[in-house]
Amino acid sequence: MTARFPNVRLRRLRDNAGIRRMVQETRLSVDDFIYPLFVTHGRDVRSEIPPMPGIDQLSLDQLIQEVGEASDLGIKSVLLFGIPAAKDPEGTEAYSPGGIIQEAIRVIKQALPDMLVITDVCLCEFTDHGHCGIIQDGRIDNDSTLELLAKIAVCQAEAGADIVAPSAMMDGQVRAIRTALDDAGYVDKPIMAYSAKYASGFYGPFRVAADSAPQFGDRTGYQMDPPDIRQAMREIELDIEEGADIVMVKPALAYLDVISAARERFDHPLAAYNVSGEYSMVKAAAENEWIDGRRVTMEILTAIKRAGADMLITYHAKEVARWMAERE
Repeated sequence: MTARFPNVRLRRLRDNAGIRRMVQETRLSVDDFIYPLFVTHGRDVRSEIPPMPGIDQLSLDQLIQEVGEASDLGIKSVLLFGIPAAKDPEGTEAYSPGGIIQEAIRVIKQALPDMLVITDVCLCEFTDHGHCGIIQDGRIDNDSTLELLAKIAVCQAEAGADIVAPSAMMDGQVRAIRTALDDAGYVDKPIMAYSAKYASGFYGPFRVAADSAPQFGDRTGYQMDPPDIRQAMREIELDIEEGADIVMVKPALAYLDVISAARERFDHPLAAYNVSGEYSMVKAAAENEWIDGRRVTMEILTAIKRAGADMLITYHAKEVARWMAERE
């Protein structure tokens, strides 16, 4: 017979901070964090992103300073997004050897060779129409987009990217990129696939940061429909079959059930993206003193990890790393 109150008093293991920490089931670590960064052309540019307090568009010289600070805090991975000098229908700067992302990879690797550099493989930041693929007859053409995504990935690998991360949600993108990398001699280059990327309202601040809002229509034709979870499992399964080394769920906070289901079903390393809208909501509420920003941030990130994520892509990375250092 199971013992019950008064013999069982679960509050005994909550009585003080030392006991709570000793029995804690889910632990955040700075090793879990991937820090997203926005890179732009120019010099001495540190341009504030209004809906994302504490996050800036950075020129290469400022990028090195920011990555250095992250490294000093123990953050070992960054994810790069680029703001090009000019945009065009095919996003040509995305796969130019002199493109902003390729330059950013090189300067980071020169200054901090041990920093793990992950690169977004997509077109939306580089196209004048703001969509993630090639437009044909008013629609996003899946198969012609695959050719460009493959070119982007190879170009980033040539510049020194450690991991390429396709986010365009085109069918077959992982296979196309894996084939192109292998053919170019990058058989050991890992792919982190944005496998279950939902057509979410939480991306608004990012689109301000990257100037990447669609100029017509929306992305519901290729990103996932928020009510669906079984389809997310199919997306993840297909990406694994096509050669993904790491899979991802994006966004994180409103999709904890998807993260949990993916963790239960698949053994692959699992990333979750704590996206811009999630970050901005916390910052806005904290600024108005409606919530304790530090406490809520830690609660959200812990929930994402508790749901099953192995790695957390989060704009909170630097501040949380500081808090962790203070606690130690």
